[in-house]
Amino acid sequence: MALYEHVFLARQDLSQQQVDALVEQYKGVISANGGSVGRVENWGLKSLTYRVNKNRKAYYTLMDLNCPPAALNEMERQMGLSEDVLRFLTIKVEAHEEGPSAMMQKREERSERGSFGDRDRGDRGPRSFGDRDRGDRGDRPPRSFGDAGGDRGPRRPREGFEGGAE
Repeated sequence: MALYEHVFLARQDLSQQQVDALVEQYKGVISANGGSVGRVENWGLKSLTYRVNKNRKAYYTLMDLNCPPAALNEMERQMGLSEDVLRFLTIKVEAHEEGPSAMMQKREERSERGSFGDRDRGDRGPRSFGDRDRGDRGDRPPRSFGDAGGDRGPRRPREGFEGGAE
């Protein structure tokens, strides 16, 4: 049997319990066709880069599969028919990764790191702007378009241009 990583996106108006029910349904399809499901990670409700079927957000779910290709084809067929699944992607892998996926690691690092203002700049030191002084630059000088009234007077003809409607 082959090893796969499968990610699917479920509609934003579903509840987390309905997404879990979808996962259980697809686990049943895989096991009924002679496969098994390893790790299942719910990445939660995330914003999409662009709208998909009028949805701006979706529930992301990762599943590690160990199944024959026929079981995978049946699960993907059912996902394609389901209105609750917006998109899915299956990748064949040599071995499943141990521990949390990159998405879950990023979430854990973010919670450990704190807010952006708390970041330590390390050995880079404080920010400097070189020879530029970023202090108060004072008021802007007035614009000079001739006289300050805004009416620039009659227009001069261009040099070296002959013809025209005069």
